[in-house]
Amino acid sequence: MIRVLLVDDQMLVRAGFRALLDAQSDIEVVGEAADGEEALRLVREVTPDAVLMDIRMPLLDGLAATRRITDDPALAEVRVVVLTTFELDEYVFEAIRAGASGFLVKDTEPEELLRAVRAVVEGDALLSPGVTRRLIAEFAARSKEPAEAVGLDQLTEREREVMALVGIGLSNEEIARRLVVSPLTAKTHVSRAMVKLGARDRAQLVVMAYESGLVRPGWLG
Repeated sequence: MIRVLLVDDQMLVRAGFRALLDAQSDIEVVGEAADGEEALRLVREVTPDAVLMDIRMPLLDGLAATRRITDDPALAEVRVVVLTTFELDEYVFEAIRAGASGFLVKDTEPEELLRAVRAVVEGDALLSPGVTRRLIAEFAARSKEPAEAVGLDQLTEREREVMALVGIGLSNEEIARRLVVSPLTAKTHVSRAMVKLGARDRAQLVVMAYESGLVRPGWLG
């Protein structure tokens, strides 16, 4: 069972998500929180597989709560998915840097929400192609000078190449077509790069690609 914690200050939003998720045979909602402080308490108490986290909440906002969760070694297996009203919410960018595994807009289709919850628990990032490209463009616009490329020397030439393609927003299928390999091979290279660099998921690998200078602003295409 995939155990999910719902965090949103609107009761109706939580009720809608709960009804959808609890109707699935492989997903169980294990708790609800109306603010970031309550979310932190419940995360430590029930240790869910995934947290659906609203951004704008009282007491402690979703961004701060996300950072505390992802900074806690005891919660290393918990994946945070940011919920936002708008695809270009100004806080989404910072949430990804804080360690969120991706984000969903609240009016997403039910099937997409279910697919996303399952995907994030498997280690994939919740970044649809269109939203991914806008997020990465925003990251590129805000990125600072590249940091020292710590860890990149652990990667093979092909793994660096694949990481760069992940960094510009390509899916495993798109990477496979670009490199003329199978999607499984592309996924294997992505997974190995994540393991070697200690990336929590694909979203963090994107951040690392930019922060290390492997991908530079302007390469998005």
